[in-house]
Formats: sequence, C-alpha cells, structure tokens
Amino acid sequence: MKNLLRLPRLYALCGLLLLGSCQSLDLIPENTFTDASYWTSTDKALTFLNTAYSQLYSANAFFYNEALSDNAWARDQDIIAIATGTYDPSQGRIQGEWDGRYAGIKTCNLFLANVDRVGDMDEALRERTKAEARFIRAWQHFQLMTWFGDVPLLRSDPTIEEAQTLSRTPRGEVLAFIRSELTDIIDILPTREEYGEQDRGRITRGAAMAVLARVDLYEGDWKSVATLTERIMDGEAGGYSLFPDYAALFLPENEYSAEDILSLQYVPEFRMWVEYFDIAPLSAGARLNALAPSQELVDSYRMRNGARIEAADSGYDENDPYTDRDPRLTATVVYHNYEWEDLRGSHIIYIEPGSDPDEPIDEYAPGSSTTPTGYYTRKYFDPTHQTALASGLNLMLVRYADVLLMHAEAKMELGELDAAVWNRTIRPLRERAGFTDPAALEFSGSDQAGLRQEVRNERRVELAMEGLRIFDIRRWRIAEEVLNGWLNGARYGPSGTDDGYLRVQLRTFDPAKHYLWPIPRDERLINENLTQNPGW
Repeated sequence: MKNLLRLPRLYALCGLLLLGSCQSLDLIPENTFTDASYWTSTDKALTFLNTAYSQLYSANAFFYNEALSDNAWARDQDIIAIATGTYDPSQGRIQGEWDGRYAGIKTCNLFLANVDRVGDMDEALRERTKAEARFIRAWQHFQLMTWFGDVPLLRSDPTIEEAQTLSRTPRGEVLAFIRSELTDIIDILPTREEYGEQDRGRITRGAAMAVLARVDLYEGDWKSVATLTERIMDGEAGGYSLFPDYAALFLPENEYSAEDILSLQYVPEFRMWVEYFDIAPLSAGARLNALAPSQELVDSYRMRNGARIEAADSGYDENDPYTDRDPRLTATVVYHNYEWEDLRGSHIIYIEPGSDPDEPIDEYAPGSSTTPTGYYTRKYFDPTHQTALASGLNLMLVRYADVLLMHAEAKMELGELDAAVWNRTIRPLRERAGFTDPAALEFSGSDQAGLRQEVRNERRVELAMEGLRIFDIRRWRIAEEVLNGWLNGARYGPSGTDDGYLRVQLRTFDPAKHYLWPIPRDERLINENLTQNPGW
C-alpha cells in the first residue's frame, strides 16, 4: 500500500477533491471523473481508490480528538469551544467533520459507479476493490452517524440539485446500511496474509470484522460484539496477535505488525503528518505545546501491583507519583524527570517550575508555549522524523488490543466475564505492558460493577492518546460526569486550589444537547430540508 501511495497522481487527485470541499455534498463536478477518458486503466482506478484511503481519517483528528475528552487539553480554538460548551453550528471543527466525511463518501460512490468501465481490470481485483470502497463508504457514514445522529445516507453520488434538497436519513436506517455493507464484504476481502507486500495497508477481512464489532460496541449489541471479536481471536480473520513490546509498537520499524488491523497510511517524504511539532516537549524539537495529557489521565494508570492509586494499600506516594506505575504511562505520557530518548541520544525533561535553572525550556509556566498541564506526549513520537518532526509513520485506527478489549467489555456486560475470558483479554494486555504482580494479573472475581470499572479503565490506559476516549465516554453516557468541572494538570499550582493541582480548563457538557453535534450552519443555509438536532 505504501508503494501505491507514492504515485504522484494521487496527490493531484486529492487536491482536486479538497478544492471542492466548500461545495458541501456536491463536492466535485461529476463530469470530472465520470468521463470515459478517465476510467481507461486499472492503474487509474487504483489511484482513484487510493484517494478514498487518504480520506479515511486525518492525523489531526486522530490526535486532537483526545482533547475533546477528559484525557487531554488542546490549544486549538475549535476544540476549546467544544470542550467548554461554548460552540454552535458554525464551528469550523464541526463543518470540517461533515465536509471531510462526505468528500470521502463521494470518492467511494464515484469509484463504485465507474470501476466497471475499466476494461483491462482483473475481475477478482475489481470485486476486491469494490469491497474496499464499500468499507470506506460505510466507515464514513459510521463516523457521521456517531457525531450527528441522523445524516443523509448516500448510496450513490447525488447531482448538485439533489444534494441541495437531501433530507436526513433516520439513524436506524444509516446503521442498518453500515452493518449490511460490512457484513457483505467480509468474505470478499482477503486476510492480511493473503495480501502481497505491495498491498500492505489495504482493507482486510479483519478490518471489516473489527470495525463491524466497533459499530455494534457503540450500539451496545453485546452478543454481536462477543461473536465477532471471538471469530477474530480464533483466527478466522487472519493471524492477529499482540506485539510483544507496548512502547515499541508505535515505532516505525514495527509498522504492519500482527497487531495492526487498520491504519492511516503515510509514506516518508511523500505523505507525512506534522502534528508532533506541537505535541512533543520543546527540548525534543517542538515549537510549542498545543496538546497536553491531563492529570485525570495520569491518575487512571494503576500501580504495578494492580491497585488504583487512591486505594489505601496501593503504595502510591503523591510526592513521588510516577514510580511503580503501569509501564504504559511512561510509554504514553512525558512527566517531570522523564528520560527522553531519540536518535540524538537522551536527556531529562524538567517540567516542575524552577527545576532546571540552566535551560528551563520545558518547564511549566502560566501563559507560555510550554505544556499547561505539566505533561507532554510520547506515544507515536517518531525518532526517525524529518524537519519539523514530520513523520511518515502509520497511525493505527484499529489494533488487536482493541479487539481484546471489546471482547472483554461485551462479555462483562453479558455477565460472562470469567477467569477464562479474562486470561484471553485483560491478562495478556497487562502482561505485555510489563505487569508481573499476581494481584495485577489474576482475575479478581469482582461483581459486575467492579468488573465494569476494571474493563473501562483498562481500555482508557491501553488506548490513551489514540483519539478513542471521546467516543467511549459518549457511548457509556458518562460524558456529563467527566466533562463538567475543571480539567486538571500536575501539582504545580497554589496549594489552596484543588490541593495544588493545576486548574487548566473549566469544562461544560450539557447532556440535553451535547451528545450530538449540531448540523453545520452552512449546510442548513444551503439546504433547508436538513433539520437540526435537539437543543441547537
């Protein structure tokens, strides 16, 4: 797949697609790519499909969606507005989500409408690429439905006139379409082993099954989730497994591991992302900090003995808070006295104010360009980066660890999470993380409420800073609990305020309206048939 993405025509095509984004659902003139002169070769068709791949997701959303949750803070003004509850239907982030998803749907619909015109295409390849396009189209509708609820369902590309009169399709109908599409293509798509090296990164049978499981997870269809994830765990979708080293999983040399089910594809020097230029510590080459983990996230990591830090016998020392913690904390979050390593060597990150009199570049300082929470991010830092920390490292949208977590959650909600299930799901995740204490590894036999807390927290720390937390707290209906009040940072503040923990941002989440984003204002100005969500 990375070889395919090197084709320069992909970028010219992407540019044409993006230039049309201001036109809402009528994003590209149909005659641009439906002309018979375009659909004349397999190579052109694959280039067009690669465009749909490039529209799956953005690196910006991958990282910065985390700040929509209680895991992080962001400097971005759109995210600040959403996090503080001051946004409205004109917000750029919301319009961008709508435009980006429908741009991807348009690409897929144009491909599906025209690929049969390619005379020299192998029939097996034609059917496979149709399945890939159907997957991406279903994925895009899933993202839209998750944010907006009822959305126009586009099974084919509308004309400009039709696009301006479309109405919102009931959510249940959109959901049924997504499920049907993903179910239909499972047996058409190859497993990861059946693809050649030149096609690594393409949609697989495992990706279709795992995303269908995620759709059903968000719907609370626990039996379906349990069944789908067990099929993946039993090898029906191909040979997936946990990569043995958690920290190394996110490094370039370990791309396409057996844990990677679906990734955003990047190519060094040709297609890169640059978000770490505003995420890493300043001493590691960043220009400022625009995304910072929260104290709430840091506090969610357990002690090495498996105990929560607030437990009386945990051994947690508030004055030495990062010792004997879940090793995934160090692999994810940069804290005071962190030993930072990259290709230049290693150095200590000093964040506590006044701790580095010689070069206090990373130290917390109110109103500065350093971290406002007292933390930076390590996960997905690319030591082989180019100028401005630009990276061609793939970003995993779905990995096998998520399959294990989905299975554990489904079994827990069904009342079937026993020692056998635990030992196939949570235990291997903790063993891979580096836990050795039996108290952290063995099944506790807690009641369902206790197991729910265990499984949900395991999901939080395993997938931290990967952009999934916001969707979890929304589907669990706990957003109003965790997104109202202060988002906190490290203990560098006045002792009389929150026991010295920094008050970083006052959050607001209104459950009467904020579980769905508003339909963008500009869409409703263009098309009066688009109704608005409650409260907006």
